[in-house]
Amino acid sequence: MPTSEAAAIAVELRTAMGKLTRRVKHEDRIPLGQVAVLGALDRDGAMTTSDLAADQRVRPQSMARAVGLLMEQNLITRRAHPTDGRKSLVELSDAGRAALEAERGRRAGWLAQAIEDELTDEERALLAQSAALLERLATH
Repeated sequence: MPTSEAAAIAVELRTAMGKLTRRVKHEDRIPLGQVAVLGALDRDGAMTTSDLAADQRVRPQSMARAVGLLMEQNLITRRAHPTDGRKSLVELSDAGRAALEAERGRRAGWLAQAIEDELTDEERALLAQSAALLERLATH
């Protein structure tokens, strides 16, 4: 059972991270679900629509719609599955990779500017240490 101090820190941290995440998402130009699909394809490579649905924890029908929208925007392409002729793989197009990088750049750019504008040198050093601690917690 966590201590009351750890529980209080957890509540404050979760609240602050939620607010920060929502604020960073405000910079998005591509809907969050579509960015998540592009990010998964960037990280994991080509996948079937079913694999993408499982990865994103959505219904296959919902993923099929998202894939269709991304294809209409030329952000992903479809190709034959190398070992199963009944399946196809979707993967990032060059335009999709560029759009994803731009999206990531907007998010990171806003956050970097906020860090520069709002924090002192000492606070930036503390935040850098905190980032490592958050990463450690995320992998627990």
